[in-house]
Amino acid sequence: MEDVRRYSVLMSVYGKEKAEHLRASMESIRTQTVPPDDFVLVCDGPLGEDLEHVIHQMQETFGNTLRVILLKENGGLGNALNVGMRYCKNELIARMDSDDISYPDRCERQLAVFRDRPETAIVSGTVEEFSTDPSQIDTCRVLPETQDEILKFVKKRNPFNHPCVMYRKSAVLAAGGYQDFYLLEDYYLWIRMLYAGYQGYNLQEPLLWMRAGSHMYQRRSGWKYARSQIELFRYMRSIGMIGYYDFLKASLMRMVVSMVPNGVRKNLFENILRKKGRD
Repeated sequence: MEDVRRYSVLMSVYGKEKAEHLRASMESIRTQTVPPDDFVLVCDGPLGEDLEHVIHQMQETFGNTLRVILLKENGGLGNALNVGMRYCKNELIARMDSDDISYPDRCERQLAVFRDRPETAIVSGTVEEFSTDPSQIDTCRVLPETQDEILKFVKKRNPFNHPCVMYRKSAVLAAGGYQDFYLLEDYYLWIRMLYAGYQGYNLQEPLLWMRAGSHMYQRRSGWKYARSQIELFRYMRSIGMIGYYDFLKASLMRMVVSMVPNGVRKNLFENILRKKGRD
Protein backbone atom coordinates (compact mmCIF):
# COMPACT_ATOMS: atom_id res chain seq x y z
CA MET A 1 0.00 0.00 0.00
CA GLU A 2 1.27 3.44 -0.91
CA ASP A 3 2.67 5.56 1.93
CA VAL A 4 1.00 8.95 1.47
CA ARG A 5 2.77 10.61 4.38
CA ARG A 6 6.18 10.56 2.70
CA TYR A 7 6.97 13.25 0.17
CA SER A 8 9.84 15.25 -1.26
CA VAL A 9 10.04 19.02 -1.64
CA LEU A 10 11.54 20.39 -4.86
CA MET A 11 12.79 23.98 -4.93
CA SER A 12 15.04 25.96 -7.26
CA VAL A 13 16.84 29.19 -6.35
CA TYR A 14 18.92 31.55 -8.46
CA GLY A 15 21.24 34.47 -7.85
CA LYS A 16 18.64 37.26 -8.00
CA GLU A 17 16.52 35.87 -5.18
CA LYS A 18 16.46 37.79 -1.90
CA ALA A 19 17.97 35.97 1.04
CA GLU A 20 15.12 36.87 3.42
CA HIS A 21 12.59 35.49 0.95
CA LEU A 22 14.45 32.19 0.65
CA ARG A 23 14.68 31.91 4.42
CA ALA A 24 10.94 32.50 4.88
CA SER A 25 10.10 30.01 2.14
CA MET A 26 12.28 27.23 3.53
CA GLU A 27 11.11 27.93 7.07
CA SER A 28 7.50 27.46 5.95
CA ILE A 29 8.46 23.98 4.78
CA ARG A 30 10.35 23.15 7.96
CA THR A 31 7.26 23.94 10.07
CA GLN A 32 4.77 21.88 8.06
CA THR A 33 2.33 19.88 10.18
CA VAL A 34 3.52 16.86 8.17
CA PRO A 35 7.17 17.68 7.43
CA PRO A 36 9.01 16.21 4.43
CA ASP A 37 11.67 13.54 4.83
CA ASP A 38 13.40 14.77 1.66
CA PHE A 39 14.09 18.35 0.51
CA VAL A 40 15.94 18.91 -2.77
CA LEU A 41 17.20 22.46 -3.33
CA VAL A 42 18.68 23.19 -6.76
CA CYS A 43 21.02 26.17 -6.96
CA ASP A 44 20.51 27.32 -10.54
CA GLY A 45 23.88 28.92 -11.23
CA PRO A 46 26.13 30.99 -8.92
CA LEU A 47 24.52 32.49 -5.82
CA GLY A 48 25.59 35.48 -3.77
CA GLU A 49 27.07 35.34 -0.29
CA ASP A 50 23.77 36.17 1.43
CA LEU A 51 21.91 33.30 -0.23
CA GLU A 52 24.74 30.88 0.47
CA HIS A 53 24.66 31.91 4.12
CA VAL A 54 20.94 31.13 4.38
CA ILE A 55 21.43 27.76 2.70
CA HIS A 56 24.28 26.89 5.08
CA GLN A 57 22.08 27.72 8.08
CA MET A 58 19.20 25.70 6.64
CA GLN A 59 21.50 22.71 6.08
CA GLU A 60 22.22 22.75 9.80
CA THR A 61 18.50 23.07 10.59
CA PHE A 62 17.20 20.39 8.21
CA GLY A 63 20.13 18.03 8.61
CA ASN A 64 20.17 15.06 6.21
CA THR A 65 16.68 15.91 4.96
CA LEU A 66 18.05 18.79 2.86
CA ARG A 67 20.17 18.01 -0.19
CA VAL A 68 21.66 20.89 -2.16
CA ILE A 69 22.36 20.41 -5.88
CA LEU A 70 24.75 22.91 -7.47
CA LEU A 71 24.47 23.81 -11.15
CA LYS A 72 27.42 25.71 -12.63
CA GLU A 73 25.29 27.87 -14.93
CA ASN A 74 21.77 29.25 -14.79
CA GLY A 75 19.68 27.11 -17.12
CA GLY A 76 16.19 28.27 -16.21
CA LEU A 77 13.48 26.92 -13.94
CA GLY A 78 12.37 24.00 -16.11
CA ASN A 79 15.89 22.63 -16.45
CA ALA A 80 16.59 23.06 -12.73
CA LEU A 81 13.40 21.21 -11.79
CA ASN A 82 14.14 18.36 -14.18
CA VAL A 83 17.57 17.97 -12.60
CA GLY A 84 16.21 18.19 -9.08
CA MET A 85 13.43 15.71 -9.75
CA ARG A 86 16.00 13.01 -10.45
CA TYR A 87 17.27 13.42 -6.87
CA CYS A 88 13.84 13.29 -5.21
CA LYS A 89 13.49 10.04 -3.27
CA ASN A 90 9.70 9.90 -3.03
CA GLU A 91 6.90 9.39 -5.52
CA LEU A 92 5.02 12.44 -4.25
CA ILE A 93 6.78 15.77 -4.83
CA ALA A 94 5.70 19.16 -3.46
CA ARG A 95 6.85 22.08 -5.57
CA MET A 96 7.93 25.19 -3.71
CA ASP A 97 9.19 28.51 -5.05
CA SER A 98 12.04 30.23 -3.24
CA ASP A 99 10.07 33.42 -2.54
CA ASP A 100 6.66 32.07 -1.49
CA ILE A 101 5.33 30.93 1.88
CA SER A 102 3.34 27.73 2.42
CA TYR A 103 0.43 27.47 4.82
CA PRO A 104 1.52 25.30 7.80
CA ASP A 105 -0.86 22.47 6.84
CA ARG A 106 -0.48 22.82 3.07
CA CYS A 107 1.24 19.50 2.49
CA GLU A 108 -0.93 17.61 4.99
CA ARG A 109 -4.05 18.66 3.08
CA GLN A 110 -2.54 17.69 -0.27
CA LEU A 111 -1.40 14.31 1.05
CA ALA A 112 -4.98 13.70 2.21
CA VAL A 113 -6.18 14.10 -1.38
CA PHE A 114 -3.73 11.47 -2.61
CA ARG A 115 -4.90 9.18 0.20
CA ASP A 116 -8.61 9.68 -0.50
CA ARG A 117 -8.33 9.94 -4.29
CA PRO A 118 -5.53 7.51 -5.23
CA GLU A 119 -6.19 8.02 -8.96
CA THR A 120 -5.01 11.64 -8.67
CA ALA A 121 -1.65 12.67 -10.18
CA ILE A 122 -1.68 16.47 -9.65
CA VAL A 123 -3.03 18.45 -6.70
CA SER A 124 -2.89 22.20 -6.20
CA GLY A 125 -5.14 24.75 -4.53
CA THR A 126 -5.79 28.43 -4.06
CA VAL A 127 -2.87 30.85 -3.79
CA GLU A 128 -3.17 34.20 -2.01
CA GLU A 129 -1.14 36.90 -3.72
CA PHE A 130 0.49 39.69 -1.72
CA SER A 131 2.89 42.53 -2.42
CA THR A 132 4.88 42.99 0.81
CA ASP A 133 2.99 41.49 3.76
CA PRO A 134 1.24 38.07 3.61
CA SER A 135 -1.32 39.33 6.13
CA GLN A 136 -2.42 41.87 3.51
CA ILE A 137 -3.82 39.83 0.62
CA ASP A 138 -4.32 41.60 -2.70
CA THR A 139 -5.96 38.86 -4.77
CA CYS A 140 -6.54 35.10 -4.83
CA ARG A 141 -6.18 32.67 -7.72
CA VAL A 142 -8.97 30.13 -7.25
CA LEU A 143 -9.11 27.20 -9.68
CA PRO A 144 -11.75 24.63 -10.70
CA GLU A 145 -11.94 21.64 -8.37
CA THR A 146 -12.78 18.52 -10.33
CA GLN A 147 -11.28 16.76 -13.35
CA ASP A 148 -14.18 17.66 -15.66
CA GLU A 149 -13.93 21.33 -14.66
CA ILE A 150 -10.14 21.28 -15.03
CA LEU A 151 -10.38 19.83 -18.55
CA LYS A 152 -12.62 22.73 -19.56
CA PHE A 153 -10.47 25.34 -17.85
CA VAL A 154 -7.17 24.18 -19.36
CA LYS A 155 -8.44 25.20 -22.81
CA LYS A 156 -8.32 28.84 -21.70
CA ARG A 157 -5.99 29.20 -18.74
CA ASN A 158 -3.42 27.38 -16.61
CA PRO A 159 -5.44 24.86 -14.54
CA PHE A 160 -3.00 24.42 -11.63
CA ASN A 161 -1.09 26.82 -9.40
CA HIS A 162 2.49 25.70 -10.00
CA PRO A 163 3.95 27.31 -6.82
CA CYS A 164 1.83 25.03 -4.61
CA VAL A 165 1.40 21.92 -6.74
CA MET A 166 2.08 18.40 -5.47
CA TYR A 167 2.39 15.67 -8.08
CA ARG A 168 3.39 12.10 -8.73
CA LYS A 169 6.96 11.90 -9.97
CA SER A 170 6.20 8.91 -12.19
CA ALA A 171 3.36 10.74 -13.95
CA VAL A 172 5.46 13.85 -14.61
CA LEU A 173 8.32 11.78 -15.99
CA ALA A 174 5.97 9.68 -18.14
CA ALA A 175 4.68 12.91 -19.71
CA GLY A 176 8.22 14.02 -20.57
CA GLY A 177 8.96 16.26 -17.58
CA TYR A 178 9.45 19.99 -17.90
CA GLN A 179 10.23 21.04 -21.46
CA ASP A 180 11.42 24.35 -22.85
CA PHE A 181 8.50 26.74 -23.37
CA TYR A 182 9.17 30.39 -22.55
CA LEU A 183 7.57 31.15 -19.14
CA LEU A 184 4.98 28.41 -19.74
CA GLU A 185 6.87 25.21 -18.91
CA ASP A 186 4.36 24.23 -16.23
CA TYR A 187 1.24 24.95 -18.34
CA TYR A 188 2.75 22.91 -21.18
CA LEU A 189 3.43 20.04 -18.76
CA TRP A 190 -0.14 20.04 -17.39
CA ILE A 191 -1.57 19.95 -20.92
CA ARG A 192 0.51 16.91 -21.79
CA MET A 193 -0.37 15.16 -18.54
CA LEU A 194 -4.10 15.81 -18.85
CA TYR A 195 -4.07 14.79 -22.51
CA ALA A 196 -2.40 11.52 -21.48
CA GLY A 197 -5.29 10.86 -19.09
CA TYR A 198 -3.76 11.79 -15.73
CA GLN A 199 -6.21 13.08 -13.12
CA GLY A 200 -6.01 16.46 -11.38
CA TYR A 201 -7.67 18.04 -8.38
CA ASN A 202 -7.67 21.55 -6.87
CA LEU A 203 -8.37 22.17 -3.21
CA GLN A 204 -10.75 25.08 -2.78
CA GLU A 205 -8.91 26.63 0.14
CA PRO A 206 -5.64 28.59 0.30
CA LEU A 207 -2.40 26.62 0.43
CA LEU A 208 0.23 29.29 -0.15
CA TRP A 209 1.03 32.99 0.09
CA MET A 210 2.57 34.08 -3.22
CA ARG A 211 4.62 37.22 -3.76
CA ALA A 212 3.13 39.18 -6.62
CA GLY A 213 3.36 42.94 -7.18
CA SER A 214 3.99 44.84 -10.39
CA HIS A 215 7.09 42.80 -11.32
CA MET A 216 4.97 39.68 -11.76
CA TYR A 217 2.74 41.42 -14.28
CA GLN A 218 5.74 42.94 -16.06
CA ARG A 219 7.10 39.44 -16.75
CA ARG A 220 3.86 38.64 -18.57
CA SER A 221 4.37 41.33 -21.16
CA GLY A 222 5.89 41.83 -24.58
CA TRP A 223 5.78 40.10 -27.92
CA LYS A 224 8.02 37.21 -26.84
CA TYR A 225 5.58 36.20 -24.12
CA ALA A 226 2.56 36.72 -26.41
CA ARG A 227 4.14 34.52 -29.08
CA SER A 228 4.88 31.82 -26.50
CA GLN A 229 1.22 31.77 -25.46
CA ILE A 230 0.03 31.61 -29.07
CA GLU A 231 2.36 28.67 -29.69
CA LEU A 232 0.94 26.90 -26.64
CA PHE A 233 -2.62 27.27 -27.93
CA ARG A 234 -1.43 26.15 -31.37
CA TYR A 235 -0.11 22.99 -29.72
CA MET A 236 -3.46 22.40 -28.02
CA ARG A 237 -5.19 22.75 -31.36
CA SER A 238 -2.74 20.30 -32.97
CA ILE A 239 -3.67 17.56 -30.48
CA GLY A 240 -7.39 18.28 -30.76
CA MET A 241 -7.82 19.82 -27.31
CA ILE A 242 -9.28 23.02 -28.78
CA GLY A 243 -10.76 23.98 -32.14
CA TYR A 244 -9.83 26.72 -34.58
CA TYR A 245 -12.28 29.28 -33.16
CA ASP A 246 -11.07 28.71 -29.59
CA PHE A 247 -7.47 29.01 -30.82
CA LEU A 248 -8.16 32.39 -32.44
CA LYS A 249 -10.13 33.71 -29.47
CA ALA A 250 -7.53 32.65 -26.90
CA SER A 251 -4.59 33.89 -29.00
CA LEU A 252 -6.16 37.31 -29.56
CA MET A 253 -7.00 37.74 -25.90
CA ARG A 254 -3.50 36.74 -24.75
CA MET A 255 -1.84 39.00 -27.31
CA VAL A 256 -3.88 42.01 -26.17
CA VAL A 257 -3.15 41.37 -22.47
CA SER A 258 0.57 40.95 -23.19
CA MET A 259 0.89 44.17 -25.16
CA VAL A 260 -1.08 46.67 -23.04
CA PRO A 261 0.76 48.90 -20.51
CA ASN A 262 1.72 47.16 -17.27
CA GLY A 263 -0.74 49.17 -15.17
CA VAL A 264 -3.62 48.14 -17.40
CA ARG A 265 -2.50 44.50 -17.33
CA LYS A 266 -2.27 44.56 -13.53
CA ASN A 267 -5.81 45.96 -13.38
CA LEU A 268 -7.09 43.22 -15.70
CA PHE A 269 -5.58 40.49 -13.56
CA GLU A 270 -6.75 41.93 -10.26
CA ASN A 271 -10.31 42.76 -11.36
CA ILE A 272 -11.12 40.08 -13.95
CA LEU A 273 -8.74 37.11 -13.68
CA ARG A 274 -8.45 37.04 -9.90
CA LYS A 275 -10.69 37.25 -6.87
CA LYS A 276 -10.20 39.98 -4.30
CA GLY A 277 -8.41 39.15 -1.06
CA ARG A 278 -9.97 37.86 2.14
CA ASP A 279 -13.25 39.36 3.27
